[in-house]
Amino acid sequence: MFGKLSLSAFPHEPIQAGGAVSIILAMLAVIVALTYLKRWTWLWKEWITTTDHKKIGIMYVIAALIMLLRGFGDAIMMRAQLALSAGANHGFLSPDHYNQIFTAHGVIMIFFMAMPLMFGLFNLVIPLQIGARDVAYPFLNSLSFWLFVMGAMLVNFSLIVGEFAAVGWLAYPPLSEVNYSPGVGVDYYIWALQISGVGSLISGINFFVTIIKMRCPGMTLMKMPVFIWSALCTNILVMMVFPVLTVTLSLLFLDRYFGFHFFTSDLGGNAMMYINMIWIWGHPEVYILVLPAFGIFSEIASTFAQKKLFGYKSMVWAIAVITILSMIVWAHHFFTMGAGGNVNAVFGITTMIISVPTGVKIFNWLFTLFRGRLIFKTPLLWLVGFLLTFTLGGMTGVMLSVPAADFQFHNSMFLVAHFHNTIIGGVVFGYFAGFIYWFPKVMGFKLDERLGKAAFAHWIVGFFVTFTPLYILGLMGMTRRLSHYDASTGWQSLLVVSLVGALIIGGGVACQLVQIAYSFWKRKELVDHTGDPWNGRTLEWSLPSPPPFYNFARIPTVTSRDDFWEQKNNPDHPGHKKIVYEDIHMPKNSGLGFMISVAVFVCGFGLVWHITWLIGLGLLALFMFIFMRSFDEHTDYYVPAEEVLRIENQLLKRKGEC
Repeated sequence: MFGKLSLSAFPHEPIQAGGAVSIILAMLAVIVALTYLKRWTWLWKEWITTTDHKKIGIMYVIAALIMLLRGFGDAIMMRAQLALSAGANHGFLSPDHYNQIFTAHGVIMIFFMAMPLMFGLFNLVIPLQIGARDVAYPFLNSLSFWLFVMGAMLVNFSLIVGEFAAVGWLAYPPLSEVNYSPGVGVDYYIWALQISGVGSLISGINFFVTIIKMRCPGMTLMKMPVFIWSALCTNILVMMVFPVLTVTLSLLFLDRYFGFHFFTSDLGGNAMMYINMIWIWGHPEVYILVLPAFGIFSEIASTFAQKKLFGYKSMVWAIAVITILSMIVWAHHFFTMGAGGNVNAVFGITTMIISVPTGVKIFNWLFTLFRGRLIFKTPLLWLVGFLLTFTLGGMTGVMLSVPAADFQFHNSMFLVAHFHNTIIGGVVFGYFAGFIYWFPKVMGFKLDERLGKAAFAHWIVGFFVTFTPLYILGLMGMTRRLSHYDASTGWQSLLVVSLVGALIIGGGVACQLVQIAYSFWKRKELVDHTGDPWNGRTLEWSLPSPPPFYNFARIPTVTSRDDFWEQKNNPDHPGHKKIVYEDIHMPKNSGLGFMISVAVFVCGFGLVWHITWLIGLGLLALFMFIFMRSFDEHTDYYVPAEEVLRIENQLLKRKGEC
């Protein structure tokens, strides 16, 4: 009746049991707090059923920060295990548990931290920058968020019951096949990624259509902010490669559940086909994450240098070229797999070429800052840190693009250091900068600058202390995925230094949490005043902070790339015309996105544990909720002009008080 599920599936090792208990206690604490404060109705009406892109963006960011803490906890355990496990000392983690941790760390940080943080910023910023009242498909926006949440819940359920995959974050066969991984860990991996991946694909389609079809009058493609260009190219990549991930995981599912042989040597299967397919998704995924960071830094460089972005057209073309080239470099991830010299040469050359448009962008940011009236606020510090770390990561990437060199570096800690150099220095630094930069627009007050600078200092110092030793260890011959090593190697001292660096980064994370809590406590003192030079050049700054639920009382008309900047300095600008208020068409809240996602979660949990009746129950509920949605005719409403006028007057009064 319960498939593979039994009492033996619950964790017995102290560390795993502690993780399970901590998650259960956290869930109980949230339930008790909501019940005590009588906030269940508020939670349902205001957040769970919302279709407001700003609230969905806030929930994405909160979920991403929670998963950051989970993934960072895994990172600390890995660094501690390696610092302690030399010679006779085998550390505090068993080899299997260590393998689960480094698999979960990669999966969580990419799929459940970076991706939701990216989509959270998209939700918060894109409609405001293009002059739209919402995204193209508000219901699908809610559905995609809750699908992501259910995928994240499956990952964390593996702590409570069962185990997670111990096969690396890309689950190469034959290790991920049922003969070598007979437990449910790989099944958790498959269904968590499938569910959240479908949500990501829906979001990609939604934002692509939003940018193409919902820009305000006058905003041609070459008048869009660079962040919108980066988001457009990112969502094109999402639409192109996430279906590949879906198919790849589906074939692995058929191998494991029904004895197919797509990726095994029996009956004509080929494991290399999986590796090609997963990297056809995997390498563009790196650029899916980093392109929005490029857009964020373009906005920040212009704002805090108080001048126009240098080389707008070259920046746009660089983003477009990177988008195209990112699709044709995937084989550099397996130069060592025996594809042959000609194939390796082609992919090595394309990998080197992709560094050219990236270098163009670096110089554009530097020339934007050159002779600018710099405002050394926290977002600018993250930009400076990015320029240093990402340039270093790019240089080591060019080293790895040489097939002969990659034969030596590929399976070493050198590659681990390079990857984190680009992902942390590019993606994480960029998203933190964007979070701080747009926080006042979303919440109406700023984050505390002192704590923000302290967090940056911890991150930048901790980053180099953590990963510089890994470059050295890679050159000394230390391979990846080790949980124990011989004391005679001389690696331990460098691994201890790396652990110290990770703890310094932990101090940065602590500073960020305190910064958010303290800023909410002192928010009345941190209100974004009109005269502050933080007010930028793009359209979203013309709105009050936070914006009303309908964003714009009147859809703006754009005349140039820096329209808001020119509007502030030109009294004859069309934006100064008197507003004539009209009824505003808005989407209604809907709980069906949440209910559909719950049904998908039930079905996914049943598939993990081979519980047939639970799979059937989930599918039945899924079809029922989709059927209900197809007959839901009342999906929108009109906000009367009188109500809009009343809200706008309140906002003007509040602005005057500030």
